[in-house]
Amino acid sequence: MKTQTDTRWLSEVHWDDQGLVPVIAQDAASGEVLMFAWMNREALGRTVETGEAVYWSRSRRKLWHKGEESGHVQKVSEVRLDCDNDVVLIKVEQEGGIACHTGRRSCFFNKLLDGARWDAVEPVLKDPSEIYK
Repeated sequence: MKTQTDTRWLSEVHWDDQGLVPVIAQDAASGEVLMFAWMNREALGRTVETGEAVYWSRSRRKLWHKGEESGHVQKVSEVRLDCDNDVVLIKVEQEGGIACHTGRRSCFFNKLLDGARWDAVEPVLKDPSEIYK
């Protein structure tokens, strides 16, 4: 995307007490919400610098370049910050068409039915065992 010589814009983000900000990844063409994740200052900086989504994995406690294992890289076309400066929206092109580690297009595949139970309403596009070898 661009070389970062001026990173003052990162200081305008309201980071939580763990130095993180929630990030929503949205398909740039369709507007579909693909996933939710977290970024720290370094992850957001790298995302802007490389043009590919880099998140902070809270479970692994390290930077996570989306697609580094699966090949399902997210090419970032736009980065937005909400009105409170505490949520980031990135518009992406999802390579391979799969954003979720379950092999589905989106992480939001569970739908509440009849106000009583969750049901997976989106198909698995690829078996995760074939994605993560």
